[in-house]
Amino acid sequence: MLIIGIAGGTGSGKTTVARSIIDKLGSEQITFISQDNYYCDHSELPLAERELINYDHPFAFDNELLLQQLKLLKLNQTVHSPTYDFAKHARSEQTIELLPNPIVIIEGLHVLSDELLRGILDIKVFVDTDPDVRILRRVLRDIQERGRSIQSVYNQYLSTVKPMHEAFIEPSKKYADIIIPEGGHNEVGISLLTILTEKYLQPPLAPLGPNEG
Repeated sequence: MLIIGIAGGTGSGKTTVARSIIDKLGSEQITFISQDNYYCDHSELPLAERELINYDHPFAFDNELLLQQLKLLKLNQTVHSPTYDFAKHARSEQTIELLPNPIVIIEGLHVLSDELLRGILDIKVFVDTDPDVRILRRVLRDIQERGRSIQSVYNQYLSTVKPMHEAFIEPSKKYADIIIPEGGHNEVGISLLTILTEKYLQPPLAPLGPNEG
């Protein structure tokens, strides 16, 4: 099993890069995991308190569960990942079945920030995109997909998103094996990563016989 980790700032195009690889190679060979589904569950807290949690800090994620499930996948076991409800700031009751396919792609803000998580990755990728582009993408996503107000997105960006990016996400770029500038718009970078992944899927050549070669 080949495990690829794709990190980068909010709105950098991590998911687009991952989906591009899946589209080229076929979903039947690849298991896709979003680190966003592994936010720690704080459903015991009132919504008002859950809204104040710093969701951009590495400690906001249940990396222990994520790592445990990755290890089970490597042991050829099927697992069920949690899902997260961003409107309620709590885990959903639904889960996602993850199959032990030959390729596992995990994308998220802090995929490279955690030392133990980095240790299980075979290929470490960082998607490096201009901050202005990233924040505009985040505004659109949070309003259209997560039911957020423009004021709440603005407040969160200044209070946690930007500081956490500078403190944890940007420094994690040094651990990357591959850096892809401009995310999903970098066709060359995505093609190179796809070719590298595709080589892993190819069966090894049979050794030549005594009268061959």
